[in-house]
Amino acid sequence: MASALTRRRAAAALVTAALLMPLTACGDDGGKEASGTRTGESASGAPKANLTVLAASSLTDVFKTAGAAYEKENPGTKVTFSFAGSQELAAQVKQGAPADALVTADTKTMDGLKADAGTPTIIAKNRLVIATGEGNPDRIESLKDLADPGLKVVLAAPEVPVGRYSRQVLDAQKIAVKPVSEEPNVRAVLSKVELGEADAGIVYKTDAETAAGKVDAVEIPDAQNAVAQYPAATLKTSKNTNAAAAFVTWLSGPEAQKILQDAGFQKP
Repeated sequence: MASALTRRRAAAALVTAALLMPLTACGDDGGKEASGTRTGESASGAPKANLTVLAASSLTDVFKTAGAAYEKENPGTKVTFSFAGSQELAAQVKQGAPADALVTADTKTMDGLKADAGTPTIIAKNRLVIATGEGNPDRIESLKDLADPGLKVVLAAPEVPVGRYSRQVLDAQKIAVKPVSEEPNVRAVLSKVELGEADAGIVYKTDAETAAGKVDAVEIPDAQNAVAQYPAATLKTSKNTNAAAAFVTWLSGPEAQKILQDAGFQKP
């Protein structure tokens, strides 16, 4: 009898062990799901989150493409952009706007947010061009032509990065330009030219390219030009710190860099 009882107990133990093995395999390995992805992470390993990114106006088109690419690579993550002039974005950050990351069109603005943002990384560069009406009806060939009092020239306001760059290149060439208006961001400058409300304006090369067929772009020689740098950083008030850091890191990676450079931005 004792031998039979022992055999029955051994058999029961084997059945119990067999039933428990699948549970152990699924529940172990640091909380990973059956697919090999941690709960709350995308397939690439980046944490899933709804991210809000504040970005300079000149990034409007390219970041829509980049955001879609990032979401495709990271299922479960949603990236929402808020575009404005860098100075407006800085004001929003200082006022505590709920956001996770920031990308400005200059280092000066980002440097003023050291208490609010993490260590920035330059993700791209840009240059200036003169935007004119389609076909360049006023035959503008260089910066000095913008001094013609008969031309309606529009610039971004001095506190806007592209406005500051514009004045730097004009001042360096000792060219005095009296703009008919000063706009809050580069897209507003471009719009004035597109609509025929201005004869010319100074914008980034990439912005002029987004309006091909509506405006012409007059190149500014490198020796007379300015280089705009785009720093990206996480925000210290973010509730998605790891996910925000993953997105900022991705912007320097090969996929994002190809998207930026295909849009006309230069390597950082």
